[in-house]
Amino acid sequence: MTKDTVLSRELKSLQEELAASYRQRRSPPADRAAASGGTAAPAARPEPAPEEQELHAELRDLVDEIKEFVDDAEKNIAAHPTASVVGAMVVGILIGRLLGRR
Repeated sequence: MTKDTVLSRELKSLQEELAASYRQRRSPPADRAAASGGTAAPAARPEPAPEEQELHAELRDLVDEIKEFVDDAEKNIAAHPTASVVGAMVVGILIGRLLGRR
């Protein structure tokens, strides 16, 4: 459960960082000068574009899906630990053999 919390925080951090970067890119030059310590007065924030709103909605959906996937995987591994370890070993062996043939 600790890994899920860390993953959730990291995803939220990335989402906020992306949104801030997108807002900075779309802000007018006067806003950028004010943010970097210039003397221009900050302008009112424009209404987010429909594309930006759609992007934010898709990111929220992605974060929710990832959280759900992690929760399901955690429950499945807890319910069947031996099968999970054996399955991981088999996948590791297969990947090792495929990469070793080059």
